[in-house]
Amino acid sequence: MPFGCLTLGEKKDYNSPSEVTDKYDLGQIVKEEFCEIFRAKDRNTLKMYTCKKFHKKDGRKVRKAAKNEIMILKMIKHHNILQLVDTFETKKEYFLFLELATGREVFDWILDQGYYSERDTSNVMRQVLEAVAYLHSLKIVHRNLKLENLVYFNRLKHSKIVISDFQLAKLENGLIRDPCGTPEYLAPEVVGRQRYGRPVDCWAIGVIMYILLSGNPPFYDDADEDDCDNRDKNLFLKILSGDYEFDSPYWDDISDSAKNLVASLMEVDQDQRLTAQEAIAHEWISGNAASDKNIKDGVCAQIEKNFAKAKWKKAVRVTTLMKRLRASEQGDSAASGLAPGAAADPNTPGVTPAAPAGGGGGGGGLLAAAIKAGLSEKAPDTQTASMSALSLPNAARQEEHQQSRCNGDVPQVLPPRKGD
Repeated sequence: MPFGCLTLGEKKDYNSPSEVTDKYDLGQIVKEEFCEIFRAKDRNTLKMYTCKKFHKKDGRKVRKAAKNEIMILKMIKHHNILQLVDTFETKKEYFLFLELATGREVFDWILDQGYYSERDTSNVMRQVLEAVAYLHSLKIVHRNLKLENLVYFNRLKHSKIVISDFQLAKLENGLIRDPCGTPEYLAPEVVGRQRYGRPVDCWAIGVIMYILLSGNPPFYDDADEDDCDNRDKNLFLKILSGDYEFDSPYWDDISDSAKNLVASLMEVDQDQRLTAQEAIAHEWISGNAASDKNIKDGVCAQIEKNFAKAKWKKAVRVTTLMKRLRASEQGDSAASGLAPGAAADPNTPGVTPAAPAGGGGGGGGLLAAAIKAGLSEKAPDTQTASMSALSLPNAARQEEHQQSRCNGDVPQVLPPRKGD
């Protein structure tokens, strides 16, 4: 059997722990919030994989997360998505074995290039859009698309891009309500606690494209670095109103076609937002509209200014509400700050807040009355150290990532709506 003996919802035929260790040599461990990550070597083929191990004793949320990730990954087969290759379930654990991506993250690749243009970005975005269009055809919402989850599969010159981390992915059986994701990539409907679906992934793709073309984030806040609460509130208000711009000089050399695609993906109204399939058909992706002018110097300067603190040795801002979530589970909804019954999913490593890229007005607004309703009370800055699950770097970089990346849930920005 290609997938161990794992069954979902049926009488269990458990694997023994020795079945796992007889087939795979598990080494190099990294501890995450809800699982452990191993480098795994197939003892017969010597091929390397990533192994995620979930402990059932860690609670219902962990068990549910493991089953959900297995269910989603078993549905997926696409060359731009890391594939599930094996699963096991013992009486105490779930084991997921996935392809191991050994290439670099996109930022690292850009910094190493002698020449970088819109066409390079277009190639990256085309692969991401094709993978997301495939997911959306299966009614799967990734819900945590961000640059950290885009990696090159290997270190060959023309390596493909692959999407990783499906811990928050969800089947769109009706619209989704529970808020989750990485703050800087959240769509307005998530921040505004509206029902949402596949369009949230397209918004995140627009944010990714904006960053890759300018080196700046579209949304930021100037609040003091230690003032996480006000910074998050201001960030979310900007997202709600679409308060971003193509500011000079960072966008002076970027084509109008590229700006048009970004704006179409970052449309505040989710019903008017471009779909992944529509974005693939855009002239900047499928035509010849992407410029071949070298923009590396400007983009790299901004990447190093804005994101170096996240990637290279800076304490990361933490926006997790894990303490609130735990308090909510104990019946203390006042401490949690979440609406009764509103689940906040666990999140994969977050992104550091970036420095200013410009300011000013952007497109449209979402539920002006809701914005006027005000912001929630102070959000605690609790944290859980973590790292990217599916692309394991060397030991030295592991330590750095463990110190710099955090899991987080989405703070409640607006008061809960009646009936939540």
